[in-house]
Amino acid sequence: MSHDHNSAGAAHGNFKQYTVGFILSIILTIIPFGMVMAGGFGRGILITVIAITAVAQILVQLIYFLHMNSSSEQRWNVIAFVYTILTIAILLVGSVWIMNYLHYNMMI
Repeated sequence: MSHDHNSAGAAHGNFKQYTVGFILSIILTIIPFGMVMAGGFGRGILITVIAITAVAQILVQLIYFLHMNSSSEQRWNVIAFVYTILTIAILLVGSVWIMNYLHYNMMI
């Protein structure tokens, strides 16, 4: 009985990819943390930097650790991920819209 680790759709990275992903993740965590701890930055700049590094962190995690890319083996994983993001966005936007609508009508 042999174990085939190269099953369809299961991409595995090497040590170099994991190391690069780990180092990028550490850097993208230290940047906003350092800015907040140092102080002296405006609230708008801090929120912008935190948001940008958060999105970059998500992309690093998806590419280096989950191995999501545009290859044909990953097509269904990417489609499922996009569907999940759209569903979450619809739920969030719909919830905020409903709460805003209710708040407006309660204040009349």
